[in-house]
Amino acid sequence: MTQTDNHNAPILVTGGAGFIGSNFVTSWISNVGTPVVNLDKLTYAGNLENLAQLQGNPHHIFVQGDINDRKVIDQLLAAHQPRAIVHFAAESHVDRSIHGPEDFVVTNVNGTFHLLEAARAHWSKLPEPQKTDFRFLHVSTDEVYGSLSATDPAFTETTPYAPNSPYSASKAASDHLVRAYFHTYHMPVLTTNCSNNYGPFQFPEKLIPLIILNALAGKPLPVYGDGLNVRDWLFVLDHCDAIREVLKAGRPGETYNIGGNSEMKNIDVVKAICSILDELRSNSPHRPHASLIQYVKDRPGHDRRYAMDITKINRELSWSPKCSFTDGIRATVQWYLDHSTWIAHVASGEYRNWVEANYAKRG
Repeated sequence: MTQTDNHNAPILVTGGAGFIGSNFVTSWISNVGTPVVNLDKLTYAGNLENLAQLQGNPHHIFVQGDINDRKVIDQLLAAHQPRAIVHFAAESHVDRSIHGPEDFVVTNVNGTFHLLEAARAHWSKLPEPQKTDFRFLHVSTDEVYGSLSATDPAFTETTPYAPNSPYSASKAASDHLVRAYFHTYHMPVLTTNCSNNYGPFQFPEKLIPLIILNALAGKPLPVYGDGLNVRDWLFVLDHCDAIREVLKAGRPGETYNIGGNSEMKNIDVVKAICSILDELRSNSPHRPHASLIQYVKDRPGHDRRYAMDITKINRELSWSPKCSFTDGIRATVQWYLDHSTWIAHVASGEYRNWVEANYAKRG
């Protein structure tokens, strides 16, 4: 296989039926055009309907499987000889990690370990130039850095890790494993730490889709604590663009922070959604939608503020977010209004039971 041939080889994406993963897969095939082998376990957050637009597309190869299943991983690597692995597969909801942390250790720590081991075995046997060109890109979160005060500078790639939830601790552990495989085995790894994503296909346990769907149904809009917790919001397609840039030109062994330059208080995010819904659903009996806001008991160990310094990725890879929060949140609300069938299918018994279990006792 020549270097040109290798550039046309597939990539392996884990967790490619989830929110960010499915957006990445579809945008990769649209923008890059080379094949994607998509491995997803299809847990509650994995949804093949997220990939409906790729049905029948020969560049999309879907495989249902678990990253903890080494036999499945080995078979995929042998059969498809991917030039890169992009690792999204993770349990990612903080509240779920508080209620049941074991799943987060099994998937985020053990799963990443098994994937790294399989990738190392595969990579070590590759001939040149494929061995030099191979990449393992691990997608992580800003939550590994802990919490900021209102006046602290934003997280950089050298900010010490200080995870405060079982979720962020499990992602921190996986980040450390990835780093170790570079320094110990010289495997060409990359890590990205992103801020809060939002956009199409997000499972409605996360803040933005939960608020949209509850508001449409006239249900309470739960806001933790005083609502003043701050997050940096990143439109998911901007995130996908950044990952492609890191995969193409990032330096092996390096970490790149990806943010949206859009710090917002949670209560302001909720009010912005309500305002857009007041406009787009002017005949709704629930207007003004902000009247549905209900402050609830705060999440245990709730980090106060996250903020991302994206100087490094901008300097090295010339990447910066294109979508403002104002444009992104309007597009997101409109997407949910336009996809009632997707919403109906997602709003399964599991989803309803989870929301009830998490919020019923916080009023």
